[in-house]
Amino acid sequence: MRLSSRSFLRAPLHLLGGLALGLLLQVSAHAADLRVGFMPGPYRDAFTHGIEPQLKKLGYTVKYVEFSQGVQPNDAVERGQIDANIFQHSLYLDATNKQQGFDLVPVVHVPTPPMGLYSQRHKSLDSVPDGATVTLPADPVNAARALNILSAIGWVTLKPGVSPLSVSERDISSNPKRLKLVPLEAAQAPRSLADADIAAVQGNFAVASGLKLTEALKLEDMTLPYVNVVAVKRSNENAKFAKDIAAAYQSPEFQRFFKANPTWAGYRLPDYFSQ
Repeated sequence: MRLSSRSFLRAPLHLLGGLALGLLLQVSAHAADLRVGFMPGPYRDAFTHGIEPQLKKLGYTVKYVEFSQGVQPNDAVERGQIDANIFQHSLYLDATNKQQGFDLVPVVHVPTPPMGLYSQRHKSLDSVPDGATVTLPADPVNAARALNILSAIGWVTLKPGVSPLSVSERDISSNPKRLKLVPLEAAQAPRSLADADIAAVQGNFAVASGLKLTEALKLEDMTLPYVNVVAVKRSNENAKFAKDIAAAYQSPEFQRFFKANPTWAGYRLPDYFSQ
């Protein structure tokens, strides 16, 4: 059916409404912009090459937003400036929700590089002297991870029942190696290798700085709370885009892609990955 401009003006209201609805649906079908936030690290690369191709087939156009500070990606999701972010584990997400009053939720776990102990001065843990300087993340959640690694190798002992959301040096009950622990911004950990004996480096910052997980003197035994997630606003938990992102990560296609790339050796894989 064709309508001239004159006949369009004379068309019945119910017909105009139907045409307007059709146009709106057509525009909406081509306006599936998906804004996703990242911190420095490997998550954007995995998303770009393993997830975005699947989303494009569903009609999405992905727009990437980079951040430099830990709370910024969550604030952007909370404000609706981006739809999702991929940079954090659920304990950090819970902590920022509580501290900042956000209401964000995880929708799927993603492959995650573990935190590790790295050194430019020492080739093994046995060669690290007593009184060594160790840098570790300043935020309590990730400080707990670093202290747990040091505890696992017998360098410190933690008080029992320590909360991972509030741990600090005060929760160390013994320090037999007399380590000098220096908290700093997590993103600065790789740079601290020039001055420290050991640096506890989060996996994403290690990879972003060119450190290889396989060269760490010790990697954490990463348990599920520390495996990173895709986070969205709670109101979007069941939105189509959130479900489509989760399905793309859980797909056999993504699993084959990820396992085939040797640069991702040493990552902790989500439980949905086939073994």
